[in-house]
Amino acid sequence: MPVDAGQAGRTWPPGEPFEVTRAAIAAFAAATAGGGPVHPAHTDPEVARSLGHADVVAPPTFLVGLAQASDARFVEDPSSGVDFSRVVHGEQRFTHHRPAVAGDRLVAALTVQSVRRMAGNDLVTTRNEITTVDGEPVCTSTSMLVVRGE
Repeated sequence: MPVDAGQAGRTWPPGEPFEVTRAAIAAFAAATAGGGPVHPAHTDPEVARSLGHADVVAPPTFLVGLAQASDARFVEDPSSGVDFSRVVHGEQRFTHHRPAVAGDRLVAALTVQSVRRMAGNDLVTTRNEITTVDGEPVCTSTSMLVVRGE
């Protein structure tokens, strides 16, 4: 069953707050360091503050988890027509308005930007506007999901 092209333009309000913690930043930084050293700004508050941040700073791709959790609101909605067993993550982009730091409480507002069919597959582009709970812009995350045809 193809993805419902009428989902393009659909929006969801900000979801539940996501608490950015020092432990989560350190774990993500270590997991994505490829065995190499982790920059101390991801683990040491004093180093992060010396660089102008309020606390330890998250790596640039740290917010992928929040963005994907927000995308799940669309993917898990039966009206979307998405069969998750056929989903491949095709592309991810981040536009940072400011770094995420420990202590941030963030929310993501989801928009389905487009749904198009290509070579028997559905390409769904989503956008998440990630802000603090007070509305300060932090990141715009854009993702393309490929829903493979049968």
